[in-house]
Amino acid sequence: MSDERKLGDVATTKLFENDRVRVWEMQLAPGESSEVHEHTLDYLLIQLQGDKIAGIFEPDTKGPYPAGTVEGDVAPGNAIYIERGGIETAKNTGQQPYREILVELKD
Repeated sequence: MSDERKLGDVATTKLFENDRVRVWEMQLAPGESSEVHEHTLDYLLIQLQGDKIAGIFEPDTKGPYPAGTVEGDVAPGNAIYIERGGIETAKNTGQQPYREILVELKD
């Protein structure tokens, strides 16, 4: 990881945190991207709203997805477990606002 790269938060707004979990909300307008961020904890991603979302993974990503872009359809209510290590930018590639809840697992 480059010392010059500034990493942001894993989502838009932190909603809750205790010694076991950290809960975030991500909201992206159509075409909007998150900051580049690193997932240092395993997490659950629960999709609430939207139609398409992409993860743009950095060359030095270490998570389950390879470097490059992974795009998928949004299914509100869908819960996805993802292992730590990803370094990415989330981008709303759809026509609708995107919203998710992200639950980081601290164990």
